[in-house]
Amino acid sequence: MLKSGPPVKGTLTRDEALKFYYEMSVIRRMENSAADLYKSRYIRGFLHLYAATEAVCTGIKSVLKPDDIVTTAYRCHGWAYMMGIEPVAIIAELMGKVTGSSRGKGGSMHMYGPKFFGGNGIVGAHVPVGTGVAFAFKYMNKPNVSVVLYGDGAANQGQVFEAYNLAKLHMLPVLYICENNKFGMGTKASDSSASTEYYKRCTYIPGLWVDGMDVLSVREATRFATKYVLSGQGPLVMEVDTYRYFGHSMADPGVSYRSRDEIKQVRETRDCINKLKTQMIAGKLATEEEIKAINKTVKNEVDAAIEQAKKDKFSPLDEIGAGVYSQPLREIVRGVTPWTPHKVKSMTSYINT
Repeated sequence: MLKSGPPVKGTLTRDEALKFYYEMSVIRRMENSAADLYKSRYIRGFLHLYAATEAVCTGIKSVLKPDDIVTTAYRCHGWAYMMGIEPVAIIAELMGKVTGSSRGKGGSMHMYGPKFFGGNGIVGAHVPVGTGVAFAFKYMNKPNVSVVLYGDGAANQGQVFEAYNLAKLHMLPVLYICENNKFGMGTKASDSSASTEYYKRCTYIPGLWVDGMDVLSVREATRFATKYVLSGQGPLVMEVDTYRYFGHSMADPGVSYRSRDEIKQVRETRDCINKLKTQMIAGKLATEEEIKAINKTVKNEVDAAIEQAKKDKFSPLDEIGAGVYSQPLREIVRGVTPWTPHKVKSMTSYINT
């Protein structure tokens, strides 16, 4: 049990508010645009959108140190942006272009960057990966936190509990964060989970419940949580209560297991960007005109990124086998096609050319 919790109040400066609003607006604009690009067939395959969850990644990232590492699941575009990947590289990746963050080979579910371990496609399988990162931090005596995010659907996976066990056994500096958006694919949390209080899932690891639609609440809770795990007391579980406006993926209309009225109500009463905007104006941190100017800037930047990504080239077929290793251990990779082996190069050699 925790002896104390995070503060129930926090302060927000004008610069912080403007930065949060800008970042959240970029993610929202990028995700809404990605939905349109999918419908126009510029984006193929899977597409899992983060719209409505922007306060989570923005609030958490604001208190992380430069060498802290984030590992997340496949609803990762917002996190990719917050971890330093530019919108043009994110959109290009979604389109399969060579200028994408994974050179067009990963798509929506597999984005990586400095201190960002993805974007992982197998439900819950990345939680042990992030736990291993925390083990490395402790082994090398580094003062850093491994932040591991997963959804309410993944919270029932056995490997999550195996990771809990090892993290507590070795008192690792890992912060487990369940992004509870209420639905695992098309199933309500209450229909899949005997307990929907995900922050209470582990009896030997303390937990926090956080309003994931309030960026200031997320920031303060994360500040408290990272301080806790760095104090040598081991891991902590944090549940952020959030939502998603789109379906599980673009193949899911998102209204067969919830009503349009429910989505509308969340947009009108809990939307994280609108909430921050209201707080900024009420607190005289920004004017309506300044917010409109930010919205215009965001629109222009994202639109320009889309146009650039459309012009970029697709990844060449001969790059399929590249990137298996940063420095290939073998020159020939078998099984690229049933009869034709593939001669590989390192990703470095592709980038240099």
